[in-house]
Amino acid sequence: MNEFLIVTVADDLHGLSVQASLRRRKFECHILESDKLMGNEALTFSICDGQPAITKIRSSDGRIVDASSIGVIWWRRPKALQQLDGWSREPDHLGLINNDCTTTLIGSLQNSFLGKWISSPRATEFSSNKLNQLAAASRCGFRIPETLVTQVPAEVRSFYQRHAGRVIVKPVAGTPGPLLFTQFVQEAHLEATESIRVCPAIYQEFIPGTRHIRLNCFGEHSYAGLIESEALDWRPNLKVPIMRWGVPNSLHVRIRQVLDLLGLDMGIIDLKEMPSGEIVWLEVNPQGQFLFLEGLTGEPLTEHFSDYLIAEMDRLLGNSRADGTNAPQRDEIVSSESLRPY
Repeated sequence: MNEFLIVTVADDLHGLSVQASLRRRKFECHILESDKLMGNEALTFSICDGQPAITKIRSSDGRIVDASSIGVIWWRRPKALQQLDGWSREPDHLGLINNDCTTTLIGSLQNSFLGKWISSPRATEFSSNKLNQLAAASRCGFRIPETLVTQVPAEVRSFYQRHAGRVIVKPVAGTPGPLLFTQFVQEAHLEATESIRVCPAIYQEFIPGTRHIRLNCFGEHSYAGLIESEALDWRPNLKVPIMRWGVPNSLHVRIRQVLDLLGLDMGIIDLKEMPSGEIVWLEVNPQGQFLFLEGLTGEPLTEHFSDYLIAEMDRLLGNSRADGTNAPQRDEIVSSESLRPY
């Protein structure tokens, strides 16, 4: 039970970089490609008569791996549309293939893996909802933007007027396709009532300032980059000043409080510093991108993350019972009520 498993999509640079780092340190690390389960004899799950469930997976290099040999799973990108490679594209076929592959992947590991999740499937699912994030951050004392989530045009107009037109809009969950950037609400948008009614969106007061903080919390350590940008959404243009930013311990403690409330072991957090110096919580991605900051700031985030995974493995093995087995840490199938932050 001393091997690592990264569950992610094929050719994921983050997964490959961390796998290489762990292997350089003589740890075995497998990758299970969540978008290449179809047609690859990738999963087998068995259970009978009260015996422990068994899951076997085929790793990206073709090896068959028993879940009992895995100590730590990095649950990076488990939900993915399958790469069809010439298979039927009938909608009913696609729905069956994608749903059954993902459900088998999640359910088999939830019921057979006894090691450490980074982070557990149910916590990752719960905390991916931006509404849950905002409620948790507010409860832990963070300033958050005043927020309205609605598809009612009259509510949007009222919110827009109350904030003198300084309102932004962004998707609640987004799509697996094009990246949807945060933007200002314009007067013309308020007239597009049918568009507003189509589905709820997040409307928030604009938070002034040009100092955007991208904070990576890996367990008990946080590392951040400061992005100086006049843009509302800094992601389209990284040709701006970006530098390492030392995380004050008081901020790390508050970040950990939010992540603990959400059930997360790690998180990639977006914050903004107002001209007054106050730090405002924007959102957390349970499995966000961090390699771009390594390239732009020189902060060795791959090595920091590998250090974190190894520490979790050491903690897991150190907590083994005297009989040589490990106390179960199965991600039990329970309601997400246990993670509600309110």
